[in-house]
Amino acid sequence: MKLLEDKILQEGNVLGEDILKVDGFINHQVDISLMEEIGRDMAEHFKDAGVTKVFTIESSGIAPSVFTAKELGVPLVILKKQNPKTLRTEVWQTEVVSYTKNTSYQLTLAKNYISDSDHILIIDDFLANGEAATGAIRLIRKAHATVAGLGVLIEKAFQPGHEKLESQGIHVYAQASIKAFENGKVVF
Repeated sequence: MKLLEDKILQEGNVLGEDILKVDGFINHQVDISLMEEIGRDMAEHFKDAGVTKVFTIESSGIAPSVFTAKELGVPLVILKKQNPKTLRTEVWQTEVVSYTKNTSYQLTLAKNYISDSDHILIIDDFLANGEAATGAIRLIRKAHATVAGLGVLIEKAFQPGHEKLESQGIHVYAQASIKAFENGKVVF
């Protein structure tokens, strides 16, 4: 998606060999117009996939997921990184290791927000090693629902996530695919 690639080139900040900071338009300050276009593009890509719900993991995937779910006309479910005290229902949980933060967390889904008839589109901001997406897929499969696909804003094609997920039969759609970071610059 050229609009997203241009925004990354203009405002993204490469940190080291494998981190891209996009907090000025995706996850700290959110560019609403960009998110609306991202949601429209995601929905167009997955319009014939039979999506019944959009799932995302808090918090960076929320903004693009809202617009994707709105365009598809389906509910949005936000997977939690911890079990909130106010969540007074049975849950599905799985452990996920965060590549960026080098920590692990219990990804949590309330059982009443998924059924075995759901066909779920997962939306996330980044795809690197595929750990977060794999965790979401485990939760979906625990509930005997199916995965319509994974839509990511930015994939680091030099890391194994895309290949790992596609080898499991998951359709992955990346709006911006980064080949490398060279001399502090993004190469698509």
